Amino acid sequence: MDVCVFTAPAFAAAMALSTYLFTKEIKGSGAGLAAAMFASTVPSYISRSVAGSYDNEGIAIFALMLTFFLYVKTLNTGSLAWGTANAIAYFYMVCSWGGYSFIINLLPIHCLAMMISGRYTSKLYIAYAPLVMLGTILACCVPVVGFNAVLTSEHFAAFLAFAVLQVVALLQWLKKLLPSKTFASMLYIILMTVGVGAALSVSALCAYILSSPTFGWTGRSLTLLDPTYASKYIPIIASVSEHQPTPWTSFFMDINLSITLLPAGLVACFRPLTDVSLFLVLYCLTAVYFSGVMVRLMLVLAPVACCLAGIALSSVCSALCESVQIQISDSSKPSVPGEQYQHKDATAKKQDSSTDSLSGKGKRRKSRLTERVEADDRFSSRNRSSVKWSIPLDAALVTLGVMGLACASYIVHCVFTGSEMYSSPSIVLYNRMRDGSTYKFDDFRESYTWLKENTDEDCVVASWWDYGYQTAALANRTTVVDNNTWNNTHIATVGRAMSSSEKKGWNIFRSLDVDYVFVVFGGLIGYPSDDINKFLWMVRIGGDVYPEIQEKNYLSENGVYTIGEGASSTMVNSVIYKLSYYRFAEMSDQTGGMRAYDKVRRTAIAKPDVTLKYFEEVYSSTHWMVRIYKVKDEPNVDAKSNGMYQSGRNSLYL
Repeated sequence: MDVCVFTAPAFAAAMALSTYLFTKEIKGSGAGLAAAMFASTVPSYISRSVAGSYDNEGIAIFALMLTFFLYVKTLNTGSLAWGTANAIAYFYMVCSWGGYSFIINLLPIHCLAMMISGRYTSKLYIAYAPLVMLGTILACCVPVVGFNAVLTSEHFAAFLAFAVLQVVALLQWLKKLLPSKTFASMLYIILMTVGVGAALSVSALCAYILSSPTFGWTGRSLTLLDPTYASKYIPIIASVSEHQPTPWTSFFMDINLSITLLPAGLVACFRPLTDVSLFLVLYCLTAVYFSGVMVRLMLVLAPVACCLAGIALSSVCSALCESVQIQISDSSKPSVPGEQYQHKDATAKKQDSSTDSLSGKGKRRKSRLTERVEADDRFSSRNRSSVKWSIPLDAALVTLGVMGLACASYIVHCVFTGSEMYSSPSIVLYNRMRDGSTYKFDDFRESYTWLKENTDEDCVVASWWDYGYQTAALANRTTVVDNNTWNNTHIATVGRAMSSSEKKGWNIFRSLDVDYVFVVFGGLIGYPSDDINKFLWMVRIGGDVYPEIQEKNYLSENGVYTIGEGASSTMVNSVIYKLSYYRFAEMSDQTGGMRAYDKVRRTAIAKPDVTLKYFEEVYSSTHWMVRIYKVKDEPNVDAKSNGMYQSGRNSLYL
């Protein structure tokens, strides 16, 4: 358990180190240190690397930056050893996260851009070719990936760039080996052969791709290329909150100062544009696009934003510090130009004449004063050549102070965001009261504990798929569906049961051998992420497999989704409505609020008097956030036992 708790923070430290090494290879150690400072506290990564967060992304972002560092290191050195290490790092990334497809598509883009711009070198060949060949072979050894590493469209760009790289390498080798006339004739033959082979390969590839309804792409990849694809064809992908488009506020909250400095760092990469800085530019452009399509891909943008922010901060601070140094140096000189150096030269000559009478060893040694004069001259000329214009001393000092305050503000924001937004477990909710105290909502753990202590070990629990992992881990009970979306039909079946009438839903649950059903309800306390707000996704996912489920049947006559006045009869008779609002009017009367008033939807429900025939309420948590029902064996319940249950149930509620 302790290993699980501390794994993500340990890899977070390693990620900051890999960010330093990556940026250092591109723009030097100063930029690397600044980038590591940003990366070590960026809230976007804190959300996945906080202690206790045992998720793939906590490890994968380190593997991502390690792979990129080794790639640019190989580009700079041309060492095959670094190239082999790069392939192994890519294999580690494949084992860690499905987002490895970002790497295997970004590197071909950089390779092709290098060749198109005439930047091909043997270092590029050593950096790219071993990665594709060795990395693909290793990726095929991962059971989850297997031969998808060579059969899916996400990987075809890598093979295309690899083939083009071989042709370019062959031409470069022949150009050095053969005379110009012989090379010209050979070039025609090679290009004709390559053209015919490419045409045949493209034809075969197109035939293979067209045989797949998704053209060999996975649903998530198609969603990145076409943001409307999931909402049209794969509602289960579109239903995930992390797959929604990123609001602009997330860029400020999760990246903060880094996103402000990113454009300046991008400009600095073009001064000058090197092979490795071109890679950073391409990484930035692709990450910005993908992070705008999906919220979860802010994780991919965060490292490159930190790198570019570090480059910008380092460049600005270096220029300001050099200006301050020059201003201070100029202010310490005498008013008459050259007087100081003339005095030093005269003194130096006097020292040298006095040493002529000394031994030969003394004659060969320059005076210390002369060395200091020459060092001052070199320092002054170097600074004047590197800084073509000088910022006034006051302006430079003020700007440095502003940059320091901005960095301090960034650290404060990161600490606040990490502690307030990302340090609480997802199953325990907190609310800040008016007096500054914190109120805890522990309904999820209460409910999972009740399931664990009061149900048979072999019973089956049904809920919406968001809660499958929690039910299995905390309640130790079998679930119909969990958070793994590989089985779309099972999830659609649960959505069908939730959106059906009570009797039909009961039949579906009975066919799945379900013993208990629970729903998450926030209408009593105002918890917005409940199943009523998610219900249209249940309808869409269920309708994707079962065409009889039509979304329009759950909308009002005006086409509005509502549970208040004007709600459709299909909606108020659905299982999800009945399980959520059963005895809700009674509870609102006890708490003294408006009768059957839903605090999330901010309306009184259309049908407050809900009765159940095929489900029996067995537990509702303290704040009614989780409501558990037993699936009856028969539609009627013995009146006497029901009365005993009613008398002992009231202690569970507010």
